[in-house]
Amino acid sequence: MGALDGWRFCPRCAGALAAADGHLACAACGFQAWANSVPGAQALIEQDGRVLLGRRANDPSAGLWDIPGGFLEEGEHPLDGLRRELLEETGLETEPVEFLGAWMEPYWDRSVLCLTWMARRTGGEARAGDDLVELRWFGRDELPRPAELAFPTFVEILELWRSREG
Repeated sequence: MGALDGWRFCPRCAGALAAADGHLACAACGFQAWANSVPGAQALIEQDGRVLLGRRANDPSAGLWDIPGGFLEEGEHPLDGLRRELLEETGLETEPVEFLGAWMEPYWDRSVLCLTWMARRTGGEARAGDDLVELRWFGRDELPRPAELAFPTFVEILELWRSREG
């Protein structure tokens, strides 16, 4: 179950939790906890044939290059969360222009469902914020080496971007 490993007591009533079909359940109060993937949204912001990446401030992968984005808030539409996260991390107002796909990425003890878009800048000034300490625009032949990328799926995502017509 991953995220629920080690859970022994119900967070509502402190009753004992028991493993059930894909989740944990409390017989005392009926609480159920599922180990679902965490939804996240990220985007390759493209401008003048270059893509914007940010250097992570915190672990996991502090100091490595990241695709701007983040976790969705409960009940938040993925496109609203994407716009919010991109503004927080880059200072840019953006508009998603194309859905690239979904990738699964391990993150601490969870698995993140990374919904990934291409986006264009519609306003604002680029500045590192929130979880990033630096922003940099990269051309197709200037991308960081795989070892410099924060997460393994970024290699495939950036190669997909690189293979597209500029």
